[in-house]
Amino acid sequence: HKSVERCVMVDIDKVGCDICREQLPEWNDGAYEDKRFHVEYTDAKAWLEDHDEKFDVIIMDICDPIEAGPGYKLYTEEFYNFCKTRLNKNGVVVTQSGPGAVYNAKEECFTVIHNTLSAAFNCVIPYAADVPSFGCNWGFNMAIINDKTIEGAQAGAEVRSKILNKSVQEIDQEIAERINGNLKFLDGLSFRGIIGIPKSIRESCQTEDRVMTIDNPVFMYSG
Repeated sequence: HKSVERCVMVDIDKVGCDICREQLPEWNDGAYEDKRFHVEYTDAKAWLEDHDEKFDVIIMDICDPIEAGPGYKLYTEEFYNFCKTRLNKNGVVVTQSGPGAVYNAKEECFTVIHNTLSAAFNCVIPYAADVPSFGCNWGFNMAIINDKTIEGAQAGAEVRSKILNKSVQEIDQEIAERINGNLKFLDGLSFRGIIGIPKSIRESCQTEDRVMTIDNPVFMYSG
């Protein structure tokens, strides 16, 4: 990405990263050798809390919020509000959000994560992509920082509308201007597809009333 000045990856599992770097070099495609790339092998939440660096984008591809796991605190309203203190103006948070198919988006945690993000951010866009190894469409949410005021809400709605209504041609042009090389997955038509989640899931996101907090977590696979 031509405009990226610095990219920080924080991962708690150095052994796993080293194995992937050795055995799956095509996945990182030379990212480790890029001078803009910096890696920290530690707890991501603790690292963010210990550093006051701000970012334009925070991407969280983290463990699912399961009861026996350590990652559920990264899906809470408290953490999302904290993330805002580590974002620049108009900053973006993207998080994986569990299964995103019509038969499990509400039953698992996709709609809860969407609603929890919406408690902290005025503009939250749900989307889903096919991940064959996961067995179903997988959900993601993108949140954009705005002030939690009436004016901020209006701005958030405008930003959401602008993103959702971008044309195939607009997306293709932005990719051509900003990205070196060819992307394997994303183009304008693919973008229109992943944000075009089924109506039933969109309605479930709108009617979801649960908000995940430290004291009231919602776990995946909880039966």
